Formats: sequence, structure tokens, C-alpha cells
Amino acid sequence: MNVQFIEKNGKPEWAVIPFSEYQKLCKALEDAEDVKDIETNLQAIQEGKEITVPGEVTFAILDGTNPIRAWREHKQIKMNELAGKVGISSAYLSQIENGKRNPTIDTLKSIAKELAIDIEMLI
Repeated sequence: MNVQFIEKNGKPEWAVIPFSEYQKLCKALEDAEDVKDIETNLQAIQEGKEITVPGEVTFAILDGTNPIRAWREHKQIKMNELAGKVGISSAYLSQIENGKRNPTIDTLKSIAKELAIDIEMLI
């Protein structure tokens, strides 16, 4: 690296570098910050402080699948099994998953609890 030092009172005051070297330093700093952010996020995930959503669920929801159905299928729970645990009929759960009925907040809470996810994942 070609560096020019400018002194003041016999001590280095400034370092002048070629612009291309400056750009490399900026890129290296950005990369280091990205690595730190990744490490922080991974630690938060490991400590349970960060919510993660499996790709299978994410893509299903993006393709238009109801979030309840996407999570239920991901967790390999049959509709009648989930309905029974929640205390609703399979027909009602089917209507919810097909967008024909809106569940009550209590029903959503129960579904989220049985799926072992936060209710925000279903909204």
C-alpha cells in the first residue's frame, strides 16, 4: 500500500492513500460489520431471542397458502388432530385455512399454542 504521511510538529497527523486503497479499506470494513451482524443474529437465534421461520413455511405462505395450514403441514399434524386439540371441528379449521371463516383471537391463540409458535406467525 502506498501511503503518504503528513506530519505536524514532528508527529504523524494525516495518512494519504490512493483512492483505490481507500475503497478496499471501506469494503473490508463493511465485510467485517456484516460478519459481526451475522454472528450477533446467530447468537440471538441460538439463545431463542430471534424467531426463525423454515423456508418451507415461508415459501408456502408466499405462494398463497394460509399460514395455519403451512405451519400445520410443516409440523406434519393432520387437520382433525389439530382441530381436536384446539377444540374446534375439522370443518371449521378447514374453513379457516381456506379463508372462508375468520377465527376468533382465542382460537388463533389455541392454534398457535398447539403448533408451538408465536401467534404473530399466523397473522
